[in-house]
Amino acid sequence: MSRILVVEDETNILELIKYNLEREGFEVLTALDGTRGLEIAREESPDLIVLDVMLPGMNGLEVCRELHLDHTTRNVPIIMLSARAEELDRVLGLEMGADDYMVKPFSPRELVARVKARLRRYQPGDPQGGKLSPAKCLEFGRLVIDEEKFAVYLGGDKLDFTLKEFELLRFLARHQGKVFTREQLLDQVWGYDYTGDSRTVDVHIRHIRQKFESYPGCAEYIETVRGVGYRFKEGSQ
Repeated sequence: MSRILVVEDETNILELIKYNLEREGFEVLTALDGTRGLEIAREESPDLIVLDVMLPGMNGLEVCRELHLDHTTRNVPIIMLSARAEELDRVLGLEMGADDYMVKPFSPRELVARVKARLRRYQPGDPQGGKLSPAKCLEFGRLVIDEEKFAVYLGGDKLDFTLKEFELLRFLARHQGKVFTREQLLDQVWGYDYTGDSRTVDVHIRHIRQKFESYPGCAEYIETVRGVGYRFKEGSQ
């Protein structure tokens, strides 16, 4: 049984989410403020977190940032909730590490569907939903992608990647030289049922490049093809 942590300060919304998730067989943990939500996430290791943006004390964006700084919680998928639909809010949520974003008021049925979709995407396997092949590494000169350990090494140093950043880099590297649009990357890495903004891809690509910047010449592993999308540089060594 998957455990879902819901962090929401409006008790009527909290109870509505809890009821609908429990009806689908999920175990639900709850918190009314960000500080307590962060504590529960660290103590209980939920499978997914539904996180409101506007919370008393520590807001949802701060909680999201702290979760992704902690190696014990950084790979837990997060669906953020907000009463505001502005693009800036969505982008900030993605920058902090959220996997999905829903605007209030929302359909409880849609929220449950998105929870199920995110959990499916985070089951062990490749971005197509299949099982990983026996342990192997993708090697491109100083860059090593360990598919068994879900780890990325550059110049012998292990880089701090989130699960989704790893999946995106791995997918591009497996298809070296092929150009993918943002929509294709959303389909292949996030899943056909993902309903978020294509800007999600840009945010994750930027994060990956930032982690490569300390290593001269390595930020160019992923190329932008103007007007189309992205590709892993052909012949990268």
